[in-house]
Amino acid sequence: MNDLKRMALTVLVAALPLHSAAANEPPAITDNAATLSKSRPVYKPPLRGAPAGRIGGGTRGATERESFSLQVLAPDHVGYTTQEQPCLYWYISKTTTYPIEVTVTERQAVKPLVEKLLKAPEQAGIQSVCLAAHDARLRPNVPYKWFVTLVTDAEHRSKDILAGGIIEMVNAPETLSARLKSVESGRAPFIYAEEGFWYDALGAISRMIEASPKDADLRRQRASLLEQVGLSEAAESGSR
Repeated sequence: MNDLKRMALTVLVAALPLHSAAANEPPAITDNAATLSKSRPVYKPPLRGAPAGRIGGGTRGATERESFSLQVLAPDHVGYTTQEQPCLYWYISKTTTYPIEVTVTERQAVKPLVEKLLKAPEQAGIQSVCLAAHDARLRPNVPYKWFVTLVTDAEHRSKDILAGGIIEMVNAPETLSARLKSVESGRAPFIYAEEGFWYDALGAISRMIEASPKDADLRRQRASLLEQVGLSEAAESGSR
């Protein structure tokens, strides 16, 4: 990692807070919301302190003629997973020839857990990178900050287009394990979302879409999940 890039990432890592005294209460479920929850996953943020944890997501120009919207598919707080090697999802609004860099790091770590330069995506829309493909594992109860960076000029990293979020692996509560065993696999995204495990809910529904890419209802379910955390552009793209 060159000095300029290291300095930029250090500033961005510091900008994402990890602790907060205030807890996020889940929204009350009305009768209409309860009916909707039977057909769409309803994400309930964790009750622990959950500070803002997503950066980027706006549209920036790579050149005077080009602009991209780059978003990590993460909530605006620390998102939970039960997996040590989850897949991370992100969205880009159009195809590009620029390489993509993925970085996963602990706050005080000298060396990132993951720092990989990926090929430019072949198509616009929702993309993914899985930690298992890079032999990387999360440690339990440790918040990791992850970034997706569009490298528009390798010699001038200040021109990077970047988005980032926070992920933390925690032990699955007994209630989650029991509920997953009692339902068919197609309901897993609903259970994960209701239990507050964002990355597991998104991963489960995304794998189902990969297995049945023409299933419009699955795409609507994922779009609904993304809408709930303010990712409207990615939701609209992913619903098609």
